[in-house]
Amino acid sequence: MGNRALVVIDVQNEYVSGNLPIAYPELSESLVNIGVAMDTAVALGMPVVVVQQVAPETSPIFAKGSHGYALHEVVTSRSYDHHVEKTLPSVFVGTDLAPWLEARSIDTIVIVGYMTQNCDESTARDALHRGLAVEFLSDATGTLAMANQQGSLGAEELHRAVLLVLQSRFAAVSTTREWVDAVHNGTDLERSNVVASTAIARSLVE
Repeated sequence: MGNRALVVIDVQNEYVSGNLPIAYPELSESLVNIGVAMDTAVALGMPVVVVQQVAPETSPIFAKGSHGYALHEVVTSRSYDHHVEKTLPSVFVGTDLAPWLEARSIDTIVIVGYMTQNCDESTARDALHRGLAVEFLSDATGTLAMANQQGSLGAEELHRAVLLVLQSRFAAVSTTREWVDAVHNGTDLERSNVVASTAIARSLVE
């Protein structure tokens, strides 16, 4: 069991009532689970870090001072220990998060918030490179459908694909309920690796 901190990423109105509405898992599910994770962390004395994306006032999303930029009430109605603003996907870049965690001997971060494949995944990968373990709550994160020059993906397909990749190397992925049980019982979440994940995939097609 690691010394954990809960990192609540970009739970802002932009993803709820703004220009980037989260589609999967449904907001009614992920917002509740974010609240559960925060309540659990507070009850156990686990540090809670709230992260907020910020952009210039002229930006179409997360404009400083706008409604979309503001933290959602599921976060503002709860207590937390540290707040950082960021301008890039990883919560470690351009913030004081790394030294703040180090000063508290944190070796494991628990990721909740938005979006799965953007700031959440970037943070998970960055954390691994910095020597931290990562736990990623599948139903307290979420994303929306995307389409560009490379094709299109529905929100559920995108979310599930990222979870699979994270579980193969970068994080222990679990539901909020599984995570709550683990932290209360002092047990580790199940992890995988690239060798095991690819071996299982090969066996399915042989």
